[in-house]
Amino acid sequence: MALFRVVRTTSLPPAETWRRLTEWPAHAAHVPLTRVAVLTPGPPGTGTRFVARTGLGRWTFDDTMEIVRWQPPAPELSGRCRLEKRGRTVMGWAEIEVLTTPEGSRVVWEEELRLRGVPRALDPAVAGTARRLFGRVVDGLLTARQ
Repeated sequence: MALFRVVRTTSLPPAETWRRLTEWPAHAAHVPLTRVAVLTPGPPGTGTRFVARTGLGRWTFDDTMEIVRWQPPAPELSGRCRLEKRGRTVMGWAEIEVLTTPEGSRVVWEEELRLRGVPRALDPAVAGTARRLFGRVVDGLLTARQ
């Protein structure tokens, strides 16, 4: 599996950083040809499922995810969200951590993914591409006017 990590700092307070990073449909604005739909009702939390559909026309794939850990940031406690990827094409997990810093927040996005049909020999290329893509997503979410 391809493992990668994205680390960012922001002047946003941890609660706002968390809110922006866990507003799942907003991720689509930063990934070309992608839509995100939440599949479960109610506020996000453990058990929430959503799908990112990427592609054009008949050439699409789904990245189906479920939140298996939901711990919003609190005083003296970092926020953690762990997602399990449960699709047929995209498998693995992602963990988003929001830490309090004197200047605002620090985000650590770590992900391990496997793409069906892609040889493991290409894992370094997949990890590099994913690091750039998700770095752009995190940057966009943290700087977007909301």
